[in-house]
Amino acid sequence: MAQLSPQEIAHYQAEGWVIPQFRLPEGRVATMREALDELLRNNPGVRPEKLVSAHVEGDNGEGVRGSRQFLDLAMDPEIVELVSGVIGEDVILWGCHVFCKPAAEGYETPWHQDGHYWPIRPLANCTVWVALEESTAENGCLRVIPRSHVGQRLHEHLHEDRSDLTLNQRMAAGSFDESAAVDLELEPGQMSLHDVYMIHGAQANTSAKRRTGVALRYMPSTSVFERDLRPADGKTGVAVDFARRPLWLLRGVDRSGRNDFELGHRPR
Repeated sequence: MAQLSPQEIAHYQAEGWVIPQFRLPEGRVATMREALDELLRNNPGVRPEKLVSAHVEGDNGEGVRGSRQFLDLAMDPEIVELVSGVIGEDVILWGCHVFCKPAAEGYETPWHQDGHYWPIRPLANCTVWVALEESTAENGCLRVIPRSHVGQRLHEHLHEDRSDLTLNQRMAAGSFDESAAVDLELEPGQMSLHDVYMIHGAQANTSAKRRTGVALRYMPSTSVFERDLRPADGKTGVAVDFARRPLWLLRGVDRSGRNDFELGHRPR
């Protein structure tokens, strides 16, 4: 069973991110790339960077036709074990976003903090970013500002009315030092974990190589998915429906006693 080492947990806590030693086997990566290609075929009218809730099979109510294979990935016991190392033994899956940046014209992801967008209170989350293809500085890999999660502070974000961005909210200038950025370059099957307060983004992909990552979202059950909140007031550039978003309790119990694990799920 995969498990974060004490050193990896300490790195995550201190820096806000970690690339664990664990990685998906080559066969699993190949299967997920096939699932990705099918996902793209099933969503010809959706920008490939904006495949939100890709784990909700069929018409997910958020403009995407999702795939069960991405739910299986998000529920993988070894990935859940990694997550439990940093958020505790009570783990809720609530999101899966596929960011596929086409070669030559893949959108930029502006510098942002995830917590600005999400209705989780108190704010707590670990995102696992799984590389299905090589992710490098050349083709727009994830970039982070180390230790920007310290203090658990959300900074001001400004709206940009542009059609060439993955997200339309950008950190206000001067709120962080971009020169401190670290490129999280990953080989296929590798993954990174990052904290909900971490400042991160990704440059546009102008290279000849496609870049795809699957962002899996997990919250501790001590927090509540507050469905009536609209943190970014619908101005994110991505169609989401948090009011109907399904949740899965993958491990432990609901410590808050307030999370709904029936809403948004189709009848069996």
